[in-house]
Amino acid sequence: MSAGGLVALEQVGRWPAVAVAGAGRGGETPATVGDVRRPFAWASLTKVLVALSVLVAVEEETVALDEPAGPPGSTVRHLLAHASGLAPDGDRVLAPPGTRRIYSNGGFELLGGELARRAGMAVGEYVAQAVLVPLGMVGTSLPVGASPASGASGPLADLLRLGQELLRPTLVAPTTIEEATTVAFPGLAGVVPGFGRHDPCDWGLGLELRDAKSPHWTGSRNSAVTFGHFGRAGGFLWVDPVADVVCGSLSDRPFGQWAAEVWPRLSDDVLAELSA
Repeated sequence: MSAGGLVALEQVGRWPAVAVAGAGRGGETPATVGDVRRPFAWASLTKVLVALSVLVAVEEETVALDEPAGPPGSTVRHLLAHASGLAPDGDRVLAPPGTRRIYSNGGFELLGGELARRAGMAVGEYVAQAVLVPLGMVGTSLPVGASPASGASGPLADLLRLGQELLRPTLVAPTTIEEATTVAFPGLAGVVPGFGRHDPCDWGLGLELRDAKSPHWTGSRNSAVTFGHFGRAGGFLWVDPVADVVCGSLSDRPFGQWAAEVWPRLSDDVLAELSA
């Protein structure tokens, strides 16, 4: 293993999982540890990939953020922001749109179906054309039939490239990323899976916003405007625009208490080292 000059990454070798990790400033080649070309399951990190694809589709006028999608009264924006009222899984409606932040895989299933219908192709094919190919994410895929909420897989090199794109966008306008990283439907309470209830539980468009949440999977050194996501498969990606840093990790062990303990420590150590 080599941390590529970033000592903070060396701790990944002591994690109770086979893991790869990387971090770096915007526009620079990240330091990494582990095999950055080995594919891992992304689980809910897939949502970041699909959300960016939807934003590309919005700029292409294939879809619109405020067009109806999901349960009655819900829109594409509601689905992206986990504010449609849908249950975590399936199509059961638990609340009126815009009243609760309910993290919903079912919402992203509907979102992927809407994107596929409007684009006239499978959601994975659109994701490839809109994001993967332009960014050179050659090792990542969302196969036909795979869930747009959790079905992608790929290597760390591609995940970090996705993070760099969110920090310095080339596929969409910077103002589009600004909108995606601004609180959608402010003031909603909800649960960050594995980290408990937060009020408010702020979310952007497919991206979780750190704000003042505690406990959290990022570090105490992360700025309030940090955004990103993590997945049940044991990986995370965050982007801190204030620090101008991207950090991500993938592993072969499902998310659990181990991740809740080591991810914030890694995040803090990376930010401390890069700011020294």
